[in-house]
Amino acid sequence: MNVYTTDKIRNVVLLGHGGCGKTSLAEAMAYLAGMTTRMGKVTDGNTISDYDKEEIKRHFSINTTVIPIVWGDTKINILDTPGYFDFVGEVEEAVSAADAAIIVVSGKAGIEVGTKKAWELCETYKLPRMVFVTDMDIDEASYRQVVEDLQQLYGKRIAPFHLPIRENGQFVGYVNVLQQRAKRWKDNGEVEKVEVPEYSKENLGICREALMEAVAETSEEFMDRYFGGEEFSEDEIRQALRVNVSDGSIVPVLMGSNVLARGMYTLMVDIVKYLPSPEKRSCTGINAKSNEVYNADYDFAKPKSAYIFKTIADPFIGKYSLIKVNSGVIKTDDLLYNQHKDTEEKIGKIYVLCGNKPEEVKELHAGDIGALAKLTKAATTDSLSTKANPILYIRTQISIPYTYKRYKAVNKGDEDKISQALQKLMLEDLTLKTVNDSENGQTLLYGMGDQHLDVVASKLLERYKVQIELKKPKVAFRETIRKKADVEYKYKKQSGGHGQYGHVKMTFEPSGDLETPYVFEQCVVGGAVPKNFFPAVEKGIQEGVVKGPMAAYPVVGVKAVLYDGSYHPVDSSEMAFKVAALQAFKKGIMEASPILLEPIASLKVVVPDKYTGDIMGDLNKRRGRVLGMNPTEHGYQEIVADIPYMELYGYNTDLRSMTGGSGTFSYEFARYEQTPSDIQEKEIAERAGKLDNTDNS
Repeated sequence: MNVYTTDKIRNVVLLGHGGCGKTSLAEAMAYLAGMTTRMGKVTDGNTISDYDKEEIKRHFSINTTVIPIVWGDTKINILDTPGYFDFVGEVEEAVSAADAAIIVVSGKAGIEVGTKKAWELCETYKLPRMVFVTDMDIDEASYRQVVEDLQQLYGKRIAPFHLPIRENGQFVGYVNVLQQRAKRWKDNGEVEKVEVPEYSKENLGICREALMEAVAETSEEFMDRYFGGEEFSEDEIRQALRVNVSDGSIVPVLMGSNVLARGMYTLMVDIVKYLPSPEKRSCTGINAKSNEVYNADYDFAKPKSAYIFKTIADPFIGKYSLIKVNSGVIKTDDLLYNQHKDTEEKIGKIYVLCGNKPEEVKELHAGDIGALAKLTKAATTDSLSTKANPILYIRTQISIPYTYKRYKAVNKGDEDKISQALQKLMLEDLTLKTVNDSENGQTLLYGMGDQHLDVVASKLLERYKVQIELKKPKVAFRETIRKKADVEYKYKKQSGGHGQYGHVKMTFEPSGDLETPYVFEQCVVGGAVPKNFFPAVEKGIQEGVVKGPMAAYPVVGVKAVLYDGSYHPVDSSEMAFKVAALQAFKKGIMEASPILLEPIASLKVVVPDKYTGDIMGDLNKRRGRVLGMNPTEHGYQEIVADIPYMELYGYNTDLRSMTGGSGTFSYEFARYEQTPSDIQEKEIAERAGKLDNTDNS
């Protein structure tokens, strides 16, 4: 592939709800640009961007893919992202590398939750954007409805550029709102000029008015002229659009059919014409030596620096670090320094990835997107620069995973292989993490949702030939006591030669501190138990709190006092007193009104205003206590509640179905509280076999 200078590059991310047509739009654009001889289909599993076996099997995007499309003398780097919320980390990585966005909306499905989330992401990253309405070949598609809904949501920024022309239910052409001219597609894909159909004239008037209003909003002078009834010239309109689409104050709406590859020509022309090249965008980092702000601004004349926005670690195609060059020109054999890891690496070959196909290039200019192979220590969100000018860029904020399941190897002995394979997957996917919960004898896999975890399990089997089983995780209960108990225990054993003798009298009562397992004190008088056996008694308590006598959970908040006992000058030993203390502990806990404690999470649920009633009702069913509500941006409410951990299992799926996918949640550990008696009884019955069994799985 040729080398492109900064002004001839456009980095455009495709965003939108799952199934709205992003991948097939990218496919149609690539076909129209002559990259392929026939268009692939998602259902056939032969598109450029959905190359992963999981994507082919499931018929939806899981990973972000880069497709560099050459259009005239410009390279448009299309970043095709997943639409399903379980793969939001991929979207966040892509948005961090984009300079503009195309929000894809299905003309049939209309505005969906994913459309609004895409808009919010663009607002967060201050990305200029266009809206592209797909599925215009489908009879039920309503472009007009999509435009009206967008205007209702986002006001006068929405500027429709085109109107569809239909004949006998077929999508045959379009009206250019700016030029007020109509064009019709010929069989060979070219267009011919036609008269604006009579039925389109009213709509054209409405859309033209909306476009003019959007242009008028851009300056005081235009506003005065607009209200004075003056017409703007085509050049004035285009100039205003160039400036204002670039700064996000006007959002053009275009439309077409991915299946028929219609509407992509005007889309690509408008991407080049209206969306900014990297040189029009700002980009700042920090110079690690001087601590001063470094304005990279995609300037090719400045010292070289780049940002790793994504990693591919595929056993079949190898490890690639996807970079965006933030300044300078990166060339083969350059030495690049990673300040985060304090390593310098020599760059081998430089690639441009098209789907999963790497193509070698000799250099990458500021603003371009490419890939470096086999960087040993570099990870996603790391910065690369020169050692003389070490630059650090702000790391992309990636969503935190809150859905988790317990996983086990299906085949014994695969544990190490699974651990290594998961490490590789976590290199690629920052929304995936594993936690070793040794206390409950389980390993946990965290992801963005159940579908995400299922895909991970499937990838482990497909890529790495190891199989895991995902199960409901165990909850980390605790045991404690509410009353005081006074117990004694005598351990006496005679078996020829030296015997064993240890005798303790102890009290057990609540310590008032649930953070600490136990407090040990002794107030033995007259040497009933010699001092040298005190540590052995404490060791017995220490062992006892690991696995409580009620349900084999760790014990907390106990004060143990040794106040009396007896010893044998020959048979007493540390071991004997340890055993006596352990047995006294078990007996004492059971006599001191033992209870189970369950972990409580502090939960925050963010949902659109209209769902707050449903959410609070559901939280009550889950034994949650709603503590308050705070309004947030975009008409959302944040509901704050305390909820038992065991009630959070499956919450992600339920929340999405209650809110149509618009709700999100986060939580953190708050404290332990007494478990209700019915749950306590059930838990004790289930754990009965664990009390004598040393295996805590």
